[in-house]
Amino acid sequence: MKLHLVSLGCAKNLVDSEGMLGRLTQAGYTITPYPENAEVIIINTCSFIEPAINESIDTILELARYKKTGSCQRLLVTGCLPERFREAITDTLPEVDFFLGTGAFDQIIPAVVETLNDSRLYLPHPDVTRFQKQPPHRILSSPHLAYIKIAEGCDRHCTYCIIPKLRGRQKSRYLEDIVSEARSLVSSGIKELLLIAQDTTNYGNDLNPPISLGRLLENISDISDNIWVRLLYGHPESIDESLIRTVAKHRNICSYFDIPIQHVSSSILKKMGRHYSSDDLYRLFDSIRSLVPDAAIRTTLLVGFPGETETHFKELLAFVKEVRFDHLGTFIYSDADDLPSHKFSNPVPYNIAKERYDQLMSSQLEISSQTNQKHIGNVYDVLVEETVGPNLYSGRTFFQAPEVDGTTYIQSEQLKIGAFARVRIVDAAEYDLTGEVA
Repeated sequence: MKLHLVSLGCAKNLVDSEGMLGRLTQAGYTITPYPENAEVIIINTCSFIEPAINESIDTILELARYKKTGSCQRLLVTGCLPERFREAITDTLPEVDFFLGTGAFDQIIPAVVETLNDSRLYLPHPDVTRFQKQPPHRILSSPHLAYIKIAEGCDRHCTYCIIPKLRGRQKSRYLEDIVSEARSLVSSGIKELLLIAQDTTNYGNDLNPPISLGRLLENISDISDNIWVRLLYGHPESIDESLIRTVAKHRNICSYFDIPIQHVSSSILKKMGRHYSSDDLYRLFDSIRSLVPDAAIRTTLLVGFPGETETHFKELLAFVKEVRFDHLGTFIYSDADDLPSHKFSNPVPYNIAKERYDQLMSSQLEISSQTNQKHIGNVYDVLVEETVGPNLYSGRTFFQAPEVDGTTYIQSEQLKIGAFARVRIVDAAEYDLTGEVA
């Protein structure tokens, strides 16, 4: 039978999707990129914020039509959407044959062949399913990079975030299992390993005995000199000097610090459940840039949180202009009645939150443009990813993470996809760079 899978949301969801595809192909299913030809369609959903919920529902309804116009015999929805809305979702989406929660990805085959249960819904608690000693076979979405999930769930209690309810408490994988997976991926030709979790820099604190993220990084770095290792989804409270020095010490660990801070106003941070101050953040970013001079710092911000005043926002905007992040993303607060922050007073009207979003992104556009100009004339290793035109390729430097940051375009007659090239930067736009082989 042919199957078609759509993976929505973050890279952590993508790892789950790749694992499901691996299980299904080992069971004899064939993947097709054409949903109209698939007898089984699976949508792995996100429900982190309202736009993600809407995208998930729209995708489900769009693909459900192939039950009438295509070959689809069974439509499954997995992941965060059924986990969040639970039993209510079966009446809302009668087009769907079966729903699997975030703790049930290992049951994808019984769900497809209709042997799991008769209720259309399977929601084991996410904490019941532990990481397997040997990760399941995965069908990777890229031939040259791979995400490695080093932990699942989160022990923090940010008032705006639904993730702990959807993914359970933090469950770190054993170091040996992660390193084994990394070694296998490198042996298969992967050039970039991206370590991810809900709270990546808190890795190992729940293990007995605890294991530091720095130790894990060193073990993965030692696998090969000809790879990149990149950390995503860090937290300001769990990044210490030892971790920063580990990144600085190893050439193949990208000097790239992805640290969502959300806000800098003390009163807003307290209401968010974030236990640091703007002074703590200044010290952290100063320490990173002191110990790792070529460091690229990325952050994510949240505007429109209940109680955010114009004064709070101006404090955030001033911080952004002073710190000058290499990369920055912004979300508008998404309210829901199952969030603790839903009960907070003084909600911010959407139009005001949108104005603040636009101001932040406009300011970052100027900062990014000025930062990129400084790269002109420098030579960097670039991971070549695809051909985009005659004698034109696209790729990324160490300071550009996939999907979320800019691209480096390379002018060359012939480059090998999935290999590193030495590239001299000759031009720069607001987010993207252009270079030629050095």
